[in-house]
Amino acid sequence: MSDLRILKKINTKWLLFFLFFLSKGLYSQSDNNSYIIGAGNAFLSAGSFAISIGQYDEGIRLTELGLIEGSMNMTDRDRAAALSNLCAAYAAKGDSRGAIEKCDESLELVDNNWRAYLNRAYAYFTLNQLSDSRLDLDAASSLNPNARQVLQLRGMINEQAYRPRVIMEDHQ
Repeated sequence: MSDLRILKKINTKWLLFFLFFLSKGLYSQSDNNSYIIGAGNAFLSAGSFAISIGQYDEGIRLTELGLIEGSMNMTDRDRAAALSNLCAAYAAKGDSRGAIEKCDESLELVDNNWRAYLNRAYAYFTLNQLSDSRLDLDAASSLNPNARQVLQLRGMINEQAYRPRVIMEDHQ
């Protein structure tokens, strides 16, 4: 049985309960420069998980609930990370304008979030706004030069920008 089918069979309440206790971990910063958002906010944790497995609509719904639930006691860094996750989800769904809006909100709160710059760079890329995409990608790279995602997106941009174009003339 596939992992996705197993996940669908799990009762949502139990999943939220389980993720709530996972989010109470002792560490908020891991060795690979990732930030665990929403410690104590089960909706943000569940939303992040749903987005990571490709359940974008559910991830957006849960993350937005988490932003509402934690609005009084959430740090700017947590809010910025959640908004960056929303940006990624919207971009993955093909809503590039919505993605850029969420990344802008994230970067207004915390301007050194390389993932928000990367997510916005991808959204610009999907709109074929390659110069804006490169600017954000350069910002992401300056903040985390070893991120493999930066290299991957840079390759995608270069492939698009340097794709040979053929001009056909009509001879009649």
